Amino acid sequence: MNRVELVGRLTAKPELRYTGSNLPYARFSVAINRTFSNAQGERETDFINIIVWRKQAENVCNFLDKGSLVSIEGRLQTGSYTDKDGNKRYSMDVVADSVQFLESKAQSQSRLQSMSSDSEPSPYDYQNNDYANNVSVENDPFADFGDSVSIDDNFLD
Repeated sequence: MNRVELVGRLTAKPELRYTGSNLPYARFSVAINRTFSNAQGERETDFINIIVWRKQAENVCNFLDKGSLVSIEGRLQTGSYTDKDGNKRYSMDVVADSVQFLESKAQSQSRLQSMSSDSEPSPYDYQNNDYANNVSVENDPFADFGDSVSIDDNFLD
């Protein structure tokens, strides 16, 4: 079974691109803290590359920004290529079947405003801040999200 479930924050705003056959896709990375500390007592962060396709790619690019908290379900995909120096390189990405937005638009804007008053945060800060631990399932995080987003399952096949 090849199944991946992740929760983390985007390290940059995703960009929408199109294949030669006009199929939309987006690539982005997610910063995820490890659950344990290293010898210096610090938590290390992994940066996971994500690929999302079709209507989900359009939604991700339209509604998410750097630092957005997301949940991703998908599968691992490996690949290889030859770089410009002739060296064989290997890659590993998560191909997302589902990307869920875990904070409302208002919460995201509030977080971005508070971060903009400080110096530019590192990707490590996105999960270390207090906000990441204050999302409650008891409150609807999308209550003030604005327009609804409808995703037709036919776009996922």
